[in-house]
Amino acid sequence: MGAFLTLPGGNLLLREMETAMRDRVRESLQDFLAGKGLRRTVQRDAIIEAAFTTKEHFTAEELLTMARRFEKSVSRATVYRTLPLLVESGLLRQIDVGGDTTVYDPNFVEHPTHNHLICIDCHKIIEFEDTNMELLENCISRRLGFSPASKAVKIEGHCDELKLKGSCRNQQPSAS
Repeated sequence: MGAFLTLPGGNLLLREMETAMRDRVRESLQDFLAGKGLRRTVQRDAIIEAAFTTKEHFTAEELLTMARRFEKSVSRATVYRTLPLLVESGLLRQIDVGGDTTVYDPNFVEHPTHNHLICIDCHKIIEFEDTNMELLENCISRRLGFSPASKAVKIEGHCDELKLKGSCRNQQPSAS
């Protein structure tokens, strides 16, 4: 997709594609909410806009900050009630990165088969897709007579930056 971005007018086309994707997400969530007897609100729309305007993983608190840029009235409670709905609807993926940290992955809709490398020291997350990984998952599932409803691979380890330099720009300062 990097080459796509360099095309004349590519940025405009990319923004249009992202807007169309957010519209699909909003419509899908609206159908999901209606099925649960819940209604669409300005606050939920702001949360969706915030969640799907970024390609970065985010925590609930980070989503609250981002959503308030779109709509100041978004409350912490609304974010914490909406996140499980987004996960249950299949629009977001929840990732436990260790400790007490949970992040949400907004790239799941566009790339449902991607996986994650997570540094257990600094919590850096690297996404990757690999056809060999998908083939391996399918072979293992078939060999064991299993039909997966969803698949997620999370590989935890130590990032090379921390190992080579002794520090990492993603590392959180220790609370002393």
